[in-house]
Amino acid sequence: MDLDRALRISAAGMQAQATRLRVVAENLANRDSTGQSPGADPYRRKTVTFQNRMDRALGVPTVRVARIGAAGGEFPLRHDPSHPAADARGYVRMPNVDSLIETMDMREAQRSYAANLSVLEVTRGMLTRTIEALR
Repeated sequence: MDLDRALRISAAGMQAQATRLRVVAENLANRDSTGQSPGADPYRRKTVTFQNRMDRALGVPTVRVARIGAAGGEFPLRHDPSHPAADARGYVRMPNVDSLIETMDMREAQRSYAANLSVLEVTRGMLTRTIEALR
């Protein structure tokens, strides 16, 4: 039963980090998505909030995505008078997505995902060796 718990805990961690990677990919894909008209809001960076949750069936805490929200803050301005979303002064409101921050979030999520995958693989190997020993 303990090996089953380890598998489920790792799977929950992998699922949470996979969601985080999808959100980071969406943020990076939309880092240049401006509004279509003057004064329209551009793409707003999304954030992932995790939550510990007690898995009552297993009796252990696991992680899950509590919500996907929008990051606050101001939109940076870029001077581009020819852009359709430019205001009267020629400034366009750009998304509040910083590629460096997104890259760091992506690497952290990848490492967490890989760590959970390693636990999953080790646990699976232990189960396989146990089954082989019982034959």
